[in-house]
Amino acid sequence: MVAKQVADLLTFTRGLLLIIFPWLAVTGGQESLSLAVMLLIANWTGDVFDGTLARRSSKCYDTWIGDHDLEIDMAVALGLLIYTMATGYVQLTVGVIYILIWAMYFWRVGIPRTMGMLFQTPIYAWFIYVSLKYTPSAGLWLVAWILAVVVLTWPRFPREVVPGFLSGMKEHFVSDERQNG
Repeated sequence: MVAKQVADLLTFTRGLLLIIFPWLAVTGGQESLSLAVMLLIANWTGDVFDGTLARRSSKCYDTWIGDHDLEIDMAVALGLLIYTMATGYVQLTVGVIYILIWAMYFWRVGIPRTMGMLFQTPIYAWFIYVSLKYTPSAGLWLVAWILAVVVLTWPRFPREVVPGFLSGMKEHFVSDERQNG
C-alpha cells in the first residue's frame, strides 16, 4: 500500500460524515454537539493529512477519490448543515434555501474550487459559533485546532492558501462577467 492509497482511504472515510452527521443528529439530538465537534476536528485533521500523504506518495497517479477531494469536503459540510438543521441550530427553511441556491449555482457553472470552498465557509463558521455558544469547551477546541493549523502551516497559509483563494475568486467573477457581460 502506497501513501496515495492511504490518502484515498482517509478521504473516503471523511466522506462518510455526510451520513454520520445526520445520523448523529437523529440519534443524539442537541446533546451530541460535543461529539459532532470532535468528528469535525477529526475530519479536518484527516483533510490535512490526506493531501500531504497524496503529494508525498512514491507513486503519483490520479484516482477518482483524489480527483474529487473538494466534492467530498463539500459533502462533509453538507452533512454538517443537515446536522445543524436536524438539531434545530439552523432553521429548516434557511438551510433548504441555502442548499437550493448553491445547487442551482453548481448545476449552472460546475464546481469551481474557490466556490466549493466558499460553499463550506458559512456552514463551518455557523457551526463554530453554535459550538462556542452551546458547548464552549468543545467550541474552543475548534478554534484552537484552526489556530494550530495556521501556525503549523504558517509559511504556506499566508503565501499560498489565502492568495490562491482570493485570486480564484477574482478569476471566477471576472470570467463570469465576460460571459454575461
